[in-house]
Amino acid sequence: MIRAILLDLGKVIVPFDFSIGYKVIESRTGMSIDSIRECIRSTGLVPRFETGLIDPEDFVGQLCRALRMKIDYPGFCDIWSSIFSRNTLLSEEFISSLANRYPLILVSNTNQIHFEMIQRDYPLLRHFKERVLSYKVQAMKPSSLIYQAAVAAAGCLPAECFFTDDIAEYVEGACQFGIDAVLFRDAAQLQLDLRSRGVEC
Repeated sequence: MIRAILLDLGKVIVPFDFSIGYKVIESRTGMSIDSIRECIRSTGLVPRFETGLIDPEDFVGQLCRALRMKIDYPGFCDIWSSIFSRNTLLSEEFISSLANRYPLILVSNTNQIHFEMIQRDYPLLRHFKERVLSYKVQAMKPSSLIYQAAVAAAGCLPAECFFTDDIAEYVEGACQFGIDAVLFRDAAQLQLDLRSRGVEC
């Protein structure tokens, strides 16, 4: 029996496209998008930022130096958060309906800059009982530590939690922890997956 519902954030609730941010950086630095992507990856800063091991100001300063980009902190935050669409993949009506029946737990690999913007711009997040965020718990999916934190926030057994994510590796990590997890495809498929488990939605 499902007693709590755990949802990923990016590409489950909120769509995003990294290329939007890369294009802005390209216009400011003259670097190609492939070079920007490789430069960011090679710094190792993003995983550290998303596990809360570096504060936002240090992250921005170090990344801007690596990219040879001169910009102030608010300006960088605008670029860094430009990747998100204002439309959502799940409607607020659907989220609200689930929240009326089950505790909703947000489980996301994210960082402070992104989440502060998302929390401000997406009011449907108010329907979540708890937010288990990688930079807060200092663990990223598919680490068992983030699933452990999510189950603790749900207040029930792993098998009593339903989880969906758009990344197969993260779904598998949840399943290995004992959570009933499925790959997210779209809202219609999610409704079918929930109803097959007796969840009203």
